[in-house]
Formats: sequence, structure tokens, C-alpha cells
Amino acid sequence: MSKLTVAVIFGGQSSEHIVSCMSAVNVIEHIDSTRYNIVLVGITEEGHWIKTESLEDVKSGAWRDGKVWAVLPPDATKKCILLMDGDNVEEVKVDIVFPILHGLYGEDGTIQGLLELARIPYVGCGVLSSAVCMDKGMTHTVLDYNGIQTAKWASVHQRDLNKLNEKCVAIAETLGFPLFVKPANAGSSVGVSKATDLESLKDAVQIAFTHDEKVIIEEFIDGRELEVAVFGYDAPIASYVGEIEPAAEFYDYDDKYVNGSSKLYIPARITDQESDRIRETALRAYQALGCKGLSRVDFFLSKDGSIILNEINTLPGFTSISMYPKLMEHLGMKQEYLVDKLIEQAMENAART
Repeated sequence: MSKLTVAVIFGGQSSEHIVSCMSAVNVIEHIDSTRYNIVLVGITEEGHWIKTESLEDVKSGAWRDGKVWAVLPPDATKKCILLMDGDNVEEVKVDIVFPILHGLYGEDGTIQGLLELARIPYVGCGVLSSAVCMDKGMTHTVLDYNGIQTAKWASVHQRDLNKLNEKCVAIAETLGFPLFVKPANAGSSVGVSKATDLESLKDAVQIAFTHDEKVIIEEFIDGRELEVAVFGYDAPIASYVGEIEPAAEFYDYDDKYVNGSSKLYIPARITDQESDRIRETALRAYQALGCKGLSRVDFFLSKDGSIILNEINTLPGFTSISMYPKLMEHLGMKQEYLVDKLIEQAMENAART
């Protein structure tokens, strides 16, 4: 049987560019080269697509200096990536794409839409679920409708800047302090701040506006931070629950990827009954939001026993220290097997549609 060609696309224009490159290294290292030919395409922070030859270049960042441009044409009759080296143009047929792109233009339905136009199968959630899960306001709305508890929340749009003080006063009166302020469309805790009074709330909103034009403000939840990995299409499965004990005041970007001093517990230090309820809720949310392939669902378990869904990540971090692969490995899916099954199931799903 001839090998399938999988294109791994990484990097991207979001604030999670570096994390995406880190995730790509881990995924590439676990792709079975006996089954797949691998094409590596990096997207710079400026949006330039570049073909790279080696994993070492991805690790070092040298891929950004590559001279071979890459283009993914939306022509459904081609199903290829065009490689342009000077006047030479090469058409490389692609069987499937693994888009290891976190955040803006990668996890928000945009590249998924391009791949749908090109009729190229891809790993992960589709256009709609990617877009809805990326926008924290839309996620809240869908989950609220489906009876899945989330933190009490409010939103502020950039058009409200001329009345920011008035908006913040109203939100503070409704939700109380402390509050968490987040860009509506960002991940890896980028742009997230904790506000303890009106002035810090306004400052936090301004910080979040540097990442997105819409900001979500949520009540503070005093509880354990828990995560569940979900895998699959028609009959998804949920991992055991993992627990994060942040070293910082909350589980921020530095704590996730720079300092790495948080403690992870798999399984979480909770009762079997609590674990069952959280896993069941993760699957309900995954299906309510139309997810497929993979997602990581994050929760708070409050001191009164309430299960509060924090957010859902349709292309979660896949670095060597990331929770998603660690949770799946604890379930018995080694990373080589997990990556292979993600590709295999995406191909099977595409064949059915």
C-alpha cells in the first residue's frame, strides 16, 4: 500500500505562534514515517507560507528563512500544495492536512474553510464548531442554551470604548469582584487578566482589546481547575479528569509554557462521582458544540460541588508538556497511536461526507 501524504501546517499569525511551533515539533516526532509522507509548511507571524525540509529547522526556527514558498489553492480539483522556488513551481498532492495552528486563523474556522473549499480532509473540528468554540461569548451562549453551567459573564465590544467606564461599573455591580477578563478569541491564556477593582478592570479590558475587538468578563470561580481530553467523531470518548494546581495566581501563559512550575495530577484528586459527572459534561459540551476529532474541555469544580465549564479548545496544545496528550496517554493512547488515530479517523470521516 502506498503511503499517504500528510501536510503539517504550523506557526500562524496568532499570539500563540510559538506554542503552535512547539506543538508541531511534538506531533511531527510522533507521525509514523512508515505510513505517511510528511510535508512541513510553516506560516510566519506575518502570514508568509514557507515549505521547510526538516524537523530540526522547526525546532530551531530556521524554517522562517526558507526560500520555498507554499500555497494551498482552494481548487477542489487539485487537492495539492503548490511549492514555488524562484520560477519553479511544484504541485504536491496532499491526502490530509494536520493543522497545528492555535488561535486566530488556525483554530477559528478560517483554515478549516480553506480546506473545505479545497476538499482536502483535515484533522480536527469543522468550520462552525471551530468558530463557535473560539469565540468565548458564542461558547457561553450555546452552552447556556444547552443547560451546561458556565461562569456568569458579560461582554464588551471595542465600539463601547467611549462608554467604557459606564460599562465596567454596570458589569462590576452585576458580577462583583474579582473578575477575569479575556479576549473573546484567543487561547493559551494570552491577554487574560484578573481585576480586583474598577480601575484594574478597565486596564484589563484595554489589555484584552490588544488581542481582540470583543472582550469577555467572567465572575471569579473559587474552585479546582480540571481538564478533560475528548477524542472521536460519532462516538467520542472522554479521558480521565486531569487537575492543574497553578503555581501562579491563575494558570496563565507563563505558567503553561515558560515557567512550567504548575503541578499536574492525572487522575484529578476528586471523587469517582465527581469525575463521572465532569466526563459526562465534557461529552455533552463536545457534542452540543459540534466538535469532532479532538478537543480539550476545561472546568472548575467549585467548593460547593458545582461543575462549571470554563472553555473548550478545539485544537489544544500538543507540546511535550501539554495536558491533552498527557490525558490521552493516561487513557492508554500513546502519542504515536494517538496521532495516527487522529489522522486515520479524519480520513474516514471525510470519506463519509
